[in-house]
Amino acid sequence: MIGRLLLPLIVAASAAAPAAAQDYRQRLPEDEVLYFLLPDRFENGDTANDRGGLKGDRIATGFDPASKGFYHGGDLKGLTKRLDYVQALGATAIWVGPIFKNKAVQGPKGQESAGYHGYWVTDFLTVDPHLGTNADFKALVDAAHARGIKVYMDIIVNHTADVIQYRECGIQACDYRSRADYPYQRAGKNPGFLGDHVHTAENFAKLTDPGFAYTPYVPEAEKGIKSPAWLNDPIYYHNRGNSTFEDESATMGDFVGLDDVMTESPRVVAGMIEIFGGWIDRFKIDGFRIDTARHVNPEFWQAFVPAMLDRAKANGIPNFHIFGEVALNNAEDLAVHTRVDKLPAVLDFAFTDAVNQVAGGKAGTRMLAHVFQVDPLYEGGEATAHRLPTFIGNHDQGRTGMFLRRYAPNASMDELLKRSELAHAMLLLLRGVPTIYSGDEQGFIGDGGDQDAREDMFPSKVAVYNDNKLMGTSKTTADSNFDPDHPLFREIAELSRLRRAHPALTRGRQVTRAAGDKPGLFAVSRFDPTTGAEYLIAFNSATEPWSGNVQVETASTAFTSLVGQCPAASAAPGSIQLSLPAFGYAVCAVGVSK
Repeated sequence: MIGRLLLPLIVAASAAAPAAAQDYRQRLPEDEVLYFLLPDRFENGDTANDRGGLKGDRIATGFDPASKGFYHGGDLKGLTKRLDYVQALGATAIWVGPIFKNKAVQGPKGQESAGYHGYWVTDFLTVDPHLGTNADFKALVDAAHARGIKVYMDIIVNHTADVIQYRECGIQACDYRSRADYPYQRAGKNPGFLGDHVHTAENFAKLTDPGFAYTPYVPEAEKGIKSPAWLNDPIYYHNRGNSTFEDESATMGDFVGLDDVMTESPRVVAGMIEIFGGWIDRFKIDGFRIDTARHVNPEFWQAFVPAMLDRAKANGIPNFHIFGEVALNNAEDLAVHTRVDKLPAVLDFAFTDAVNQVAGGKAGTRMLAHVFQVDPLYEGGEATAHRLPTFIGNHDQGRTGMFLRRYAPNASMDELLKRSELAHAMLLLLRGVPTIYSGDEQGFIGDGGDQDAREDMFPSKVAVYNDNKLMGTSKTTADSNFDPDHPLFREIAELSRLRRAHPALTRGRQVTRAAGDKPGLFAVSRFDPTTGAEYLIAFNSATEPWSGNVQVETASTAFTSLVGQCPAASAAPGSIQLSLPAFGYAVCAVGVSK
């Protein structure tokens, strides 16, 4: 979409941009372009650690590169080796999937899968041997920082791996047992305990029997498997059975069998602060993405977040970025977790849903307008909305290519690529912190969510990955996919440079100018935070060209085309005349010279 001749202009302009000239520590969270990856699926830098030091078959080691549910061999050395690629894409920060030591394999016999994704933690202090060592992580962070690239860790507080079992259930999943039906003092247990809403050490000292709902136990073979050691005691877990993800079970139930941590306990609060504060102290990382954040009680975050920000500042990290995963597509629901939980930011799932529906032609552009209309609901208002990581595909829900194919099932691969370019332009040019999911920049589509959206970037051996066509290339996932000439890679790289060159596109206030009930025009103005100069950004989600007038400020009379075709002057004070091709977009700047 962007002409290659524009690159010298963007590069030259970015050299003068405040965000680029500052030390990387001084960049605000909204200045970043994030690149998210699961290390196991990115690049294999050391085949010696593929089995994590374990011996035996895949059930023992977790390694089976031909199965989508097992380890494939990617590691931290591989990511370090590919920092040139990440930097060329224009990413300024890397969000690395969880690297903590995991339970290698879990699940019922015949249905096992591995902890390649990193969310089944047993040891919160150590890098998983399948991914490398703590020294490898330090080498990655140091190498990234040397390039001015930040590193964000993906952390888990809500649960650990599935280690604790319940005697009443055997191998079957246990249904959730509520506090009303199974109170803590049932059958004379835990006398004097005032309940989990009284968050004092004195009160929780009276909670001594974890068998208030079920009878929890740790199998002999897994006793002492968790680290730090206090995590091995069932008293620090809810032990109420599987969550239904509604009502009280949303914060107190086991997440699909994973051991749900009792984050109301002062001992747990102090322990988690020490665990994750230690990673800041040791590695000087730049931010946390918090997994399953909405399944933790708000009081925990109200203590944890300030402690982490203070720990970061003590380590010379003034702009530590914390954002939680709240997997809800309604912006109003997302905002609640910034107001009640006091999370500084949340992943913007509402943006994801809107962009994919609009770029896919399923919804009119007014759906996007609504997402931004409710920005004032976030704690801190629009300033907080600018710090929400935005994304259009991820490792859980699925890739943007998959959504676009679902919403436009009759689209050719060429049309699908154009729709994907449009979706990525919305991601890079609209408010928020754009987050690229590894593989999207190489045209990956995927077959669905979860394991079906976790393809390898290095040559894959998974048949159900390799039979998929990719957008913009004749390659498949059986090939190495680190191609800087892929059309989506080039578009993302060029738009990232444009963002860094123009603070209006990172920190600028955003005003919706045009939206409709059908596919077609969506336009916003963004304003330079220092000069007030207007940048009109317009997108066409329709299959036909669009032409017409768009409102601008009356003082905005002379325009420069940064992307697409813009008129040199306004049609009349307060109006600009634009023409956009199908799935096209334009950026028209006032008071900016080439």
